Amino acid sequence: MGSYRPREVCVVGAGMSGLAAARELRREGHAVTVMEQSGDVGGQWLYDPRTDGDDPLGAKAPVKVHSSMYASARVISPRECMGFSDFQFVPRPGAGGRDRDARRFPGHREVYCYLRDFCEAFGLADDIRLNTRVVRVAMQAPPPSRDDARSRSGGGGGGGYSDVKWKVRSVHVEPDGGGGGGEAAEVAVEEVFDAVVVANGHYSQPSLPSIAGMDTWQRRQLHSHSYREPGPFRGEAVVVVGCGDSGMDIATELCGVAKEVHLVARSVEAATTPPPMLSKILANHSDIHLHPQVDRLCEDGRTVVFADGCRVAADAVIYCTGYTYSFPFLDMGDGLVTVRDNRVGPLYEHTFPPALAPSLSFVGVPMWVFAPWLFEAQARWVALVLAGKVALPPEEDMLRAVQEDYRAREMAGVPTYHTHAIPALDRSEIWEFVYRHSDLPRMEEWKAELFWTGFMNAKDDRDTFRDREDDSENVREGVRRWRCVSGAQYEAALAAARGGF
Repeated sequence: MGSYRPREVCVVGAGMSGLAAARELRREGHAVTVMEQSGDVGGQWLYDPRTDGDDPLGAKAPVKVHSSMYASARVISPRECMGFSDFQFVPRPGAGGRDRDARRFPGHREVYCYLRDFCEAFGLADDIRLNTRVVRVAMQAPPPSRDDARSRSGGGGGGGYSDVKWKVRSVHVEPDGGGGGGEAAEVAVEEVFDAVVVANGHYSQPSLPSIAGMDTWQRRQLHSHSYREPGPFRGEAVVVVGCGDSGMDIATELCGVAKEVHLVARSVEAATTPPPMLSKILANHSDIHLHPQVDRLCEDGRTVVFADGCRVAADAVIYCTGYTYSFPFLDMGDGLVTVRDNRVGPLYEHTFPPALAPSLSFVGVPMWVFAPWLFEAQARWVALVLAGKVALPPEEDMLRAVQEDYRAREMAGVPTYHTHAIPALDRSEIWEFVYRHSDLPRMEEWKAELFWTGFMNAKDDRDTFRDREDDSENVREGVRRWRCVSGAQYEAALAAARGGF
């Protein structure tokens, strides 16, 4: 283990993962500066009614509006499974004079309010610079070659560039979104840090399909990143491409507003097998019509042709085709960190680039996980490594582990773009990751039961799963204790932060 030395650390982003990183870094005595381009904390959970008006497809990177949240969005995991280990996501109806959402599956504003409370309870606000966009992160005078860097590191674990410092260039962004469009638009500020934690999320930069005719089709096209409310589609025929969470949410929300809704699946057979989730949606909403992939958008500017030859006259196409990891500020000209087919690589345990560990790390990359619990574990691991209390393997061993993970996923048939879906191989890996890299309390059995029950309820009936009341006695007793103990803990933390005792 190295000797203790607090570091000057820059955290990019003040969403769920960035706040987790800031709290854990501070606990280990590091000096933290969080740079957040929005006017408040919350990341994706900070609802922004604006959209990228001149680029509704989000084809230009980076997008101007960070949040992709639509107005009606509700969480898909029970709130009991969504909290920090020592600051649980308990209901607080009417707390602080604000209108709060006490439902088990609340709307997006409730998550934002919770993150604001977390920020206050742990005194993070003074470390956060709002309206500050990071435009460049680069090594400061790196060694001339990686071999030289390895020699300098002494082979004591971590990467060959583990001891480099980082230049971080940022610009001010006006609260209304103006400014910060580039170095010519604003005077850039450049600072040097011992380490950088990238926590800018991965639900902002749209992933777009390649469909013949997209470039010339005359009617409205947008990505779900730019969707907010159904009103603008009243009386229209709308094609929704993609039947993941956002695709199903948006398609059902458009029912009763749009004239027709055409939902596109990558594979109709796969989307309806096994039933009943999508099958039940189609049964409950007779104005949703399921189609195979779009073959082309026709030159007449109106007709959409599907892979089975079916044609519809459409007024709008909404691409609910997911997002891609995007780090436009990272200057990694030598390819030490790349994004290919939605794989950020190489990343040891989805967190450390082997050559640059631990001076550069990523928190919040994993998908299909308990958030923020897993992000908290990542952040704890990063903070301990930077403090010299936990050692990383040598760079070669980390690279070998990354390649072994890639091979295991390939053999299991997991596509490359799901590299960071931690439970894609084994759902227990979510728990094992947390226990392997942190001392966080183990997930209580009733919480795991509640989560998987909610997951199965969603597959059974997407329209009603958030409002079902079918807890087992084990879950009911767990929730009762949780509300009592965690509710008191939550209020005590806020009272202490406000000088209550």
